[in-house]
Amino acid sequence: MKNREHHPMISLGLFLIVLGLALLVATNDLLNLGSVTSYFTWQTVLIFIGVLLLVNLHFTGGIFMIALGTWFLLDDMFAELPDWVEKMYWPGVIILAGLSFILSSIFEKIRKRSS
Repeated sequence: MKNREHHPMISLGLFLIVLGLALLVATNDLLNLGSVTSYFTWQTVLIFIGVLLLVNLHFTGGIFMIALGTWFLLDDMFAELPDWVEKMYWPGVIILAGLSFILSSIFEKIRKRSS
């Protein structure tokens, strides 16, 4: 049975691509947060780790890390979140987590067939 992880060089390459994209967003202030340091907070670190987990096919952990980081980032960006966001956010995350379990099993079956 093959290991689920990518080759270390692929993971490093993906890490650098995601880091470069994050720097591109921050230096061009694409989210209108202000200075570059406003982009690099503990919330964005959670989101960044979540993206890396997704890229490495750890869907469930990636979704939860992104959801948690986004939730706290939205809380900091807005004085009060719209009511619909508060009602829909976590149920949506749970639905995505369920989909991630399904995707993980599909990828596992494909991987077993190809080995």
